[in-house]
Amino acid sequence: MGWNSWDCYGASVTEAEVKGNADYMAAFLKPFGWEYVVVDIQWYEPGANSSRYRNYAPLEMDGCSRLIPAVNRFPSSAGGMGFTALADYVHRLGLKFGIHIMRGIPRQAVHANTPILGTTVRAKDIAHPNSICPWNTDMYGVDPAKPGAREYYNSLFDMYADWGVDFVKVDDIASSTLYGYHPEEILMIREAIDQCGRAMVLSLSPGPAPIEHADFFKANANMWRITNDFWDLWPHLAGMFKRCEQWAEYSGPGHWPDCDMLPLGRIGIRNIDGGAGDRWTRFSKDEQITMMTLWTIFRSPLMFGGELRNLDEWTLGLMTNPEVLAMHRNSRGARQLYRENGKIVWTSEDDCGNRYAALFNISYSPAVVTVFLRDIDIHQPVMVRDLWLRKDLGLHKEQLAACIPPHGAKLFRLFAPES
Repeated sequence: MGWNSWDCYGASVTEAEVKGNADYMAAFLKPFGWEYVVVDIQWYEPGANSSRYRNYAPLEMDGCSRLIPAVNRFPSSAGGMGFTALADYVHRLGLKFGIHIMRGIPRQAVHANTPILGTTVRAKDIAHPNSICPWNTDMYGVDPAKPGAREYYNSLFDMYADWGVDFVKVDDIASSTLYGYHPEEILMIREAIDQCGRAMVLSLSPGPAPIEHADFFKANANMWRITNDFWDLWPHLAGMFKRCEQWAEYSGPGHWPDCDMLPLGRIGIRNIDGGAGDRWTRFSKDEQITMMTLWTIFRSPLMFGGELRNLDEWTLGLMTNPEVLAMHRNSRGARQLYRENGKIVWTSEDDCGNRYAALFNISYSPAVVTVFLRDIDIHQPVMVRDLWLRKDLGLHKEQLAACIPPHGAKLFRLFAPES
C-alpha cells in the first residue's frame, strides 16, 4: 500500500512534491497501513515535464554506467548523494521509499562506452542493442550471456541499497504484448536484489503479464502487473474482472498479481496519458467503490495515483475504511463465484471465521444481485455487515441480495451470531 507519482506527475515529479505527499501519508494514512512512497519513471531526466518522453534526451549518469537523480529536480542528490537524503527523509516519517527503473543499460552509456563497476568490461560489451523498449528511448536491454551483465545489475542494486531503497518497480520487462517479456533479465534482477544486503519489494511492469509463466513470477517477484496502464475509464475497470478471475489462484503472501495504480482523487496534473490532463478522477462514486472493492477482495497491491495533498473527504474515506482494509490484509482464497448478465459475485474468507461477499453490477441498469449462502459453504444463519456503510444488516438465513446501481458494488462480511 502506497503512493506512486506517475498518475499525477508523469515523468516530471520533483523532490518537493515527493516530500509533500510523504508528509501527508505519514500524517493521515500511515495508521491505516499505507507506507510506500514511490518515485516513478525518469527521475534521471533533467528536462522531463510531463508524461511525454523526450526522445534521446541527455540523462544524469555516474561514471559507471548507472543513472542517478537529476539534481535540478532532486536537489538533495547533489554531490553524488543519489536518493540517500530523500530516502532518509521518508524513513524518518516511518515510511518506505521506492523508485522506478527501466530494464537494461542506458543507451547513453553504451554510446559513450563507459565502464561497468568492478569489471574490465564496458557498457557496449553487455548491451543488447536490438532489445529496446517501444515507447521509451532511454535504454538498451542487457545480454545475460555477456560477461559483466550480472555485475552491472549487481552494481545497480548495491547502489540502491546504499541509498536506502525499499521498493523497485522495473518497467519494460513483464508484458505478454508488444512490450515484451524478459525472464532472463528478471532473474538477473532477482539475483541482484538477493545479493545486495537490503530487502526490497520487486514490482514488474507493464502488463498484461503472461499467465502461462505465473509460477515464474511467484518465484521471482513480489508483484507483477496483470494489465497495461490502468486509467479512470469504465472499459478499463470492466475488463479487470476477467483478469482477476484468471490470476486469483496465484495470489498469496509475498507474491501478488497487481491490478495497477488507483487513479483516484486529483490526477493528470502533469500527465496526459489516459486521454485527459489535470482532473478529478472520471470514475463515478459507484465506479470508485467497484474498483476499491475488486482490488481489496482480490488483494491487489494498493498504489494510490492521486495528489494526496488534494484529497477530499470522499476519497480519503475510500482509502481509510478500516474494515475493508482488514479484509484486504487478512483474507485469503478470493475467487469469482459467478458472472451472469452483468452480475458478478466474488467471495473470500479469513482465519477468524469471517466470510466476505462482494456483489457487483457492471451493467448499465440497476440490478438485484443475489448470492445463496450455501454456495459459499455457509449452512447456518449468519450476521451480515455492510463494510462500506459500516452497518450491521442483521441475521440472514438462506441468501444475501442487494439492489445495486449501474457500475456499482456492495461488500459484506458474514459471521456467526454471538451465542
